[in-house]
Amino acid sequence: MNETLDITITQADQSRLTGTDFSQLPFGKVFSDHMFIAEYKDGEWSNLQVLPYGPIPMSPAISALHYGQAIFEGLKAYRQANGKINVFRADKNHERFNKSAHRMAMPAIPREIFMQGIAALLDIDEKWIPSQDGYSLYIRPVMYATDPYLGVRASETYTFALLTTPTGPYYSQPLKVKIETEYTRADDGGVGFAKTAGNYARSLYPFAEAQKEGYDQLIWTDAATHEYIEEAGTANLIFVINGKLVTPSVRSTVLDGVTRDTILTLAKKAGIEVEERRVSVKEIIEGINDGSVTDAFAAGTAATVTPIGEIGYQGSLYKLSDPASRTISSGIAKTLNDIRYGLSEDELGWNWTI
Repeated sequence: MNETLDITITQADQSRLTGTDFSQLPFGKVFSDHMFIAEYKDGEWSNLQVLPYGPIPMSPAISALHYGQAIFEGLKAYRQANGKINVFRADKNHERFNKSAHRMAMPAIPREIFMQGIAALLDIDEKWIPSQDGYSLYIRPVMYATDPYLGVRASETYTFALLTTPTGPYYSQPLKVKIETEYTRADDGGVGFAKTAGNYARSLYPFAEAQKEGYDQLIWTDAATHEYIEEAGTANLIFVINGKLVTPSVRSTVLDGVTRDTILTLAKKAGIEVEERRVSVKEIIEGINDGSVTDAFAAGTAATVTPIGEIGYQGSLYKLSDPASRTISSGIAKTLNDIRYGLSEDELGWNWTI
């Protein structure tokens, strides 16, 4: 960061920390005292400020509400064993945020604003970062179109915001997931690789139907044939097949997950063979039956590494091995957590210390 930005700081009159139970932190429901805001107008970003968290006035005609110009990211800050605060792989999230912006005809957010906005926000809300093992401060960058105009075109004005929420583990037990073969999350040539609001909106009804059947998540398949696995509703999917780490390759319908990339990198460093390719539903079901598929897990910023315990497909339920016996995924998860919490050396420079 070459230039120190002028960020206006307005502190909250009273902190909500004392009224927050850090032993009960449902994901995304408890927000810290402040947020960061920047505004885009006339081709430039301005009005950078940290201000008390709360509602933002807006016109009911803004483009984001009518035409879906809204993108977001997710990353985490950790309190390390020595008390220092680090943000994990913020550069990678910034890069992906701008890929989403480009696809959605939105302006890029400069690296200085992204990084210094996070730094300013964490500086003022440092006490909101949990110290419990397995806990962190989730950071949600979001950008949305703000033109109060009902014509169908890209907006000319935008708001960029950073919100933070202390959180514990996203999932508390192995997942029961269903392979979805009727509905579609993403199509070739679409926006499946972008973290845009509409991708998640179209997944909500199928997910709600799966929940009625007792499932925790969906495994999305390709739109053309429903024969190939793509990703889960909130994470990438990784399998262990004959001792190899196998994951669907990144394409226009699969998100280039930061945690996915991190896990594959750590696996290669550990000497584990990695394959990024198309993964068929048939291969996974047959692999569970013949014992070649020994592990399956979801990988994401919120989910981290969450084991999959059961997979539902065409009315049948396929059980995987006991997560306690899975040495590959549990070993990678431990290595990842040790890096993020400062318990082992960060050889790849992923931690950004605030």
